[in-house]
Amino acid sequence: MCRWAAYLGAPIFMEEVVVQPGHSLIQQSQEAEEAKTAINADGFGVAWYDHRAEPGLYRDVLPAWSDPNLRAIAHQVKSRLFLAHVRASTGSATSRNNCHPFSHKQWSFMHNGQIGGFETFRKQADMLIPDALYGKRQGATDSEVLFLLTMDAIGQGVNVPQALEHATRELAGLSREFGYAPHLRLSAALSDGTSLWAARCASDTYAPSVYYRWSESRQGWAVVSEPLDRNEDGWICLQPGHIAQFHGCDVTVEPFQP
Repeated sequence: MCRWAAYLGAPIFMEEVVVQPGHSLIQQSQEAEEAKTAINADGFGVAWYDHRAEPGLYRDVLPAWSDPNLRAIAHQVKSRLFLAHVRASTGSATSRNNCHPFSHKQWSFMHNGQIGGFETFRKQADMLIPDALYGKRQGATDSEVLFLLTMDAIGQGVNVPQALEHATRELAGLSREFGYAPHLRLSAALSDGTSLWAARCASDTYAPSVYYRWSESRQGWAVVSEPLDRNEDGWICLQPGHIAQFHGCDVTVEPFQP
């Protein structure tokens, strides 16, 4: 399964999360500790916010550890809010369009997990995407459908936790009808350029891990699939069936039960 990391707070260089820590995201792409697969080599991506409302986006199909451009960008780019992801495919092809994060307007999104048997009902899932957003469907993953369904609900005025919950419920319902178990395993991060949300849930007992930690020295939140450094105190495990919203120095946790 994929690994991801997000940051919200005072601006830092992206390499402080992606490259430098002892268990950085690049290190997790080679040696994940809390995932079904230790190697995550099916592409990577970063989305970051700076002066514009829309995020910058860089994605490629190389393993994260072998792309010098990723290290160069992470070394030079300082951001107050960014999402980074290394991919382990659960069935769809390795292509740039299938790499996370996905973006639409000011929104960015990344996902780790699976909708059981997605390839058997991909047509039915695509048909859930409204016409106004279907042109944004570039890849073939369940994650991108989940993102676009969430965007549709948000566009109709639904708040973020309920929008993601609704989209997740729709796809898990198709899995129960046409797919197979596990019908849902999910950890996901979503941002509008101001706040950051992270959710964790599953239809069985194996919800992908999510941790978060406030850093006094950086004045920011790290929200990750796995702690970036096991020697750092203060990592909090988001419990399954919950969604956390990070805004400024505050965090709010509420139930998330699609």
